[in-house]
Amino acid sequence: MRVKNVVQTRQRKKKVFRLSKGYYSDKNNRWRMTIQQVEKSLVYAYNDRKDRKGTFRRMWIVRLNAAVREEGLSYNRFISGLKKANVILDRKMLAEIAVTDNAAFKQLVEIAKAA
Repeated sequence: MRVKNVVQTRQRKKKVFRLSKGYYSDKNNRWRMTIQQVEKSLVYAYNDRKDRKGTFRRMWIVRLNAAVREEGLSYNRFISGLKKANVILDRKMLAEIAVTDNAAFKQLVEIAKAA
């Protein structure tokens, strides 16, 4: 008697078809095109998760640069001044302080200028 693997095959296909829900044209209902598109989409998702970190870092740097220039300093002088003064704050926290707490940020700028 021959063993058929229909149940597992159908479950595997259903999983992929569920992932392809909402795709345009044949990419959501033809097996070969669905597989290709789902694999490509998963690659994009993986890469974009990695890229998001760099995007956020760029945004923090832009915010910091704008806030520091209002205080009459450039971004790279500010960062190097903080490093010389041994202030251990990352760009995310510095950008958050610049947006929310102006007085504390001005103190940080003074520390950087002094260093």
